Amino acid sequence: MPPKNKKEDESEQLTRIAIVDDQKCKPKKCAQECQKFCPVVRMGKLCVEVTAGSKIAWISEELCIGCGICVKKCPFGAITIINLPKDMEKHTTHRYGPNSFKIHRMPTPRPGQVLGLVGSNGTGKSTALKVLAGKLKPNLGRFDNPPDWSEILNYFRGSELQNFFTRILEDTMKAIIKPQYVDHIPKAIKGIVGEILTEKNEINMRDYLVDILDLSNVLGRGVQDLSGGELQRFAIAVVAVQKADVYMFDEPSSYLDVKQRIHACKAIRSLLKQDNYVVVVEHDLAVLDYLSDFICVLYGMPGAYGVVTMPFSVRDGINIFLAGFIPTENLRFREAALSFKISENPEDLLNAADIHSHKYPKMVKTLVEKKTGSSFRLEVQPGQFQDSEIVVMLGENGTGKTTFIKMLAGLLLSDDEEKGKKLVEKLKKQIEEGDPDSEEVEKARENLEKVETKLQDMGVPKLNVSYKPQKISPKFEGTVRQLLHAKIRDSYVHPQFVTDVVKPLNMDNIIDNEVQNLSGGELQRTAIVLCLGKPADIYLVDEPSAYLDSEQRLLCARVIKRFIMHSKKCGFIVEHDFIMATYLADKVVVYEGTPGVDCTAGPPESLLTGMNKFLKQLDITFRRDPENYRPRINKAESQKDTEQKRAGTFFYMDE
Repeated sequence: MPPKNKKEDESEQLTRIAIVDDQKCKPKKCAQECQKFCPVVRMGKLCVEVTAGSKIAWISEELCIGCGICVKKCPFGAITIINLPKDMEKHTTHRYGPNSFKIHRMPTPRPGQVLGLVGSNGTGKSTALKVLAGKLKPNLGRFDNPPDWSEILNYFRGSELQNFFTRILEDTMKAIIKPQYVDHIPKAIKGIVGEILTEKNEINMRDYLVDILDLSNVLGRGVQDLSGGELQRFAIAVVAVQKADVYMFDEPSSYLDVKQRIHACKAIRSLLKQDNYVVVVEHDLAVLDYLSDFICVLYGMPGAYGVVTMPFSVRDGINIFLAGFIPTENLRFREAALSFKISENPEDLLNAADIHSHKYPKMVKTLVEKKTGSSFRLEVQPGQFQDSEIVVMLGENGTGKTTFIKMLAGLLLSDDEEKGKKLVEKLKKQIEEGDPDSEEVEKARENLEKVETKLQDMGVPKLNVSYKPQKISPKFEGTVRQLLHAKIRDSYVHPQFVTDVVKPLNMDNIIDNEVQNLSGGELQRTAIVLCLGKPADIYLVDEPSAYLDSEQRLLCARVIKRFIMHSKKCGFIVEHDFIMATYLADKVVVYEGTPGVDCTAGPPESLLTGMNKFLKQLDITFRRDPENYRPRINKAESQKDTEQKRAGTFFYMDE
């Protein structure tokens, strides 16, 4: 048998990557178990280098045999060893340093089209944007001796990226990125919204963008006074009014409601010309579907490595991401496919004898802003809800969804209740101060009884409530484990709660992290666990999808749905991610009226009628994907769109 060719042998070898988490690795606090137990080190080779004085352990990927002993022995869980698919080593585009994150291949933007990127958090989407914007020079995995540009161009030779990088190198490309975290913008930019937009206005799009992004009422305000949604729309407008060759938007839909998301999509698509590029990273799959012309999927292990696939059509790209299987590479990157077929039917539970129904009366609440004197009035139609049911609230920002949630939680009283409370106090005072035997006091007592009975029927049913607010600001000093232990000790140690909620939300990875240092998505997951862990009759969850990536959103929706159904409790959820809202909802409450002025909350109604009513307000139609039943927005004025509008079916349950 002839000897094997060395090159062939190398290509057949599995490439291994060793990741050492610099936050968790603390050689000063351990006995350097990774080095002591490594069989390669025991044979006399330097595979793991670490001393008690070093800051971080170093693992040689060439010498590592992938036995995984160091992974199990590390007391802090700081080491990950991953076997990569065998031909990945040739495709490394960038690596940050030894034992750290690396990205394989690059997304390929095409002129005059919108490229959408979809993938989990930590698989390199922001890194890819930095490289494409020319802010980060790709080192092809050689972080110790980075290649020069001629070598990089040679590496991308023959692909569409060659021309792209040549233009970056010649400095004829101007790229602008809309950052992911818009809440950091006020720290960087000071000034008045209208003046900033006028100053940056290079392509005379200012008036169109102010109109479509609904910024006309905030033009006179300072940037520091804007809310999350206003900041997001302002950031999109600032990027879009400038003249550039590459426009990049990192999560343009967070903080926005459904209507604003559609408008933001139109604003971004209006930037397209024959010779410019638009790249969008987005976790709301319905928005990504509506916005993109083609899609690159990123898969891998968060924080360890990311791989970019070749470009797919929009439908195929999102379906591949959800299925977890890439047919062109014959590669499965997720165990289970994510599907939207709602299997657990609430009808089976309706027959159960212990299902309680709760009613609430018609309520009116007026809120007055003390500074400006402007008022907001919310009228709530009477309705009823029952256990094991999820009610999703649909409406624009500023229609009083959070106000209604606070009224359900008993944090706000309706106008009539407030009047009643004041009357009760007045009568009690009268009884205390008056003569006990006089007629007036007798009358006051009778009136007090009447008012108190009326008050009992007036408000929401007195139920225990667990509430997850929209904005999460951590004040707790200590680790996530200590927080869960302090707040929800009984649930946190209960095996059923651990398997239903804690494990699926992947809390084990962040359990020993400091609460103050958690990222947005990690905070969100912690808040959901805290909310579901508190024993209550009603769970009120305000925007559970914010900061989570597409995969975590679906897992989170599944966790909430299963928990509410099995614990025979009721859930009220405010959600703008359309796919998540349709997956969760058993009933829908639709909000109508002028945001911030006068609004009405309808009674809870079935998913089909409620969604049709809501989508009619927005003037968009949805169809279902035949493969995994996810809702897809029809392009405006398309054949399907006009057909469905004519028939009045804005939303399909199943096709």
